[in-house]
Amino acid sequence: MDFALTEDQQIFQRMVRDFATNELQPVAAQVDDEEKFPAENVRKMAELGLMGVSIAEEYGGSGGDSVHMVIATEEIARACASTSTIYLASVSLACYPIYQFGTEEQKRRFVVPLAKGHKLACFALTEPGAGSDAAAIKTTATLRDGRYVLDGTKTFITNGAEADIAVVFATVNKSLRHKGIISLIVDKGTPGFSVGKKERKLGVRGSSTAELVFESCQVPVENRLGDEGSGFKVAMGAIDASRINVAAQAVGIARAGLESSLAYARDRQQFGQAISGFQAVQWMLADMATHVDAARLLAYRAAFLKNQGLPYLKEAAMAKLFAAEAAMSVTTKAVQIHGGYGYIKDYPVERYFRDAKITEIYEGTSEMQRMTIARQLIG
Repeated sequence: MDFALTEDQQIFQRMVRDFATNELQPVAAQVDDEEKFPAENVRKMAELGLMGVSIAEEYGGSGGDSVHMVIATEEIARACASTSTIYLASVSLACYPIYQFGTEEQKRRFVVPLAKGHKLACFALTEPGAGSDAAAIKTTATLRDGRYVLDGTKTFITNGAEADIAVVFATVNKSLRHKGIISLIVDKGTPGFSVGKKERKLGVRGSSTAELVFESCQVPVENRLGDEGSGFKVAMGAIDASRINVAAQAVGIARAGLESSLAYARDRQQFGQAISGFQAVQWMLADMATHVDAARLLAYRAAFLKNQGLPYLKEAAMAKLFAAEAAMSVTTKAVQIHGGYGYIKDYPVERYFRDAKITEIYEGTSEMQRMTIARQLIG
């Protein structure tokens, strides 16, 4: 059993860490404060090959694997959680199912520009009345003359306002529930496809979360992923894999909170000494560090299993559940260690606290993760 990263992975980690520290971290507060989509961050990540880190070179990627993706996500999230959310929505959620389930023509047409960072994507599954119950979606796809006619509304779609490509899930027959769902790749600019309301959020405020509206939107049948009725499998496959990366995102946010707290505790003086000398603070720091390490190891284990082609559903759910709750615990303690300064925007820990919460919600809530784990245990 080897807990060390390979030399290649260590080199990759240093590269992403240096990039994130020097390029992403300095603008993170501005991105959050202005609710500004960091287009320049995305461009720079594309130049480094990060937008296709786990995609084969023949499809425009860097040829890395799931562990490389976890490494990149943690480092990006530590520097700027908003940028990591944009990154995961395009790379992990939207590009992944096209790469896994797409035809050769679909991969050449859609995966290559996404992996090279020339285009951005979004994953459109959630609806006003269908969140955790994905089989309850109401957006319809009616086949007419070789085209699917999409009608419906999607909500809470990350990258929805900026994406060039949307992976959209709809039903051909509501009575079939999950067996009637299909997945369609829809280009921005397709008549009948528009962006609706943009949400204002607690955290990850630099990433857009938008409503997508489809009104008699015609999509060629060749843009369908997989067979008719396989859309639910496509969606769940993407979400299961992306949970590993959300766990890594949570680790990155938690690590940022821990590192800020360590620096502050060493510097802050009270009662004639640094507060790092007080046992109450030391115990909080110890718990924070333990949670970060444990969460990271769970994410690495799930990524390793995925790389080996082994079952990883339970392990991915465990990683996301633990890492998300660890991020909330660590960032809460980070605010507490900073005291009053932790509650104001002059220090970044209040942002980490706000950013951490979403990891307990998207790609399946913590409650849904517990259901998944329990079902895998019980059989």
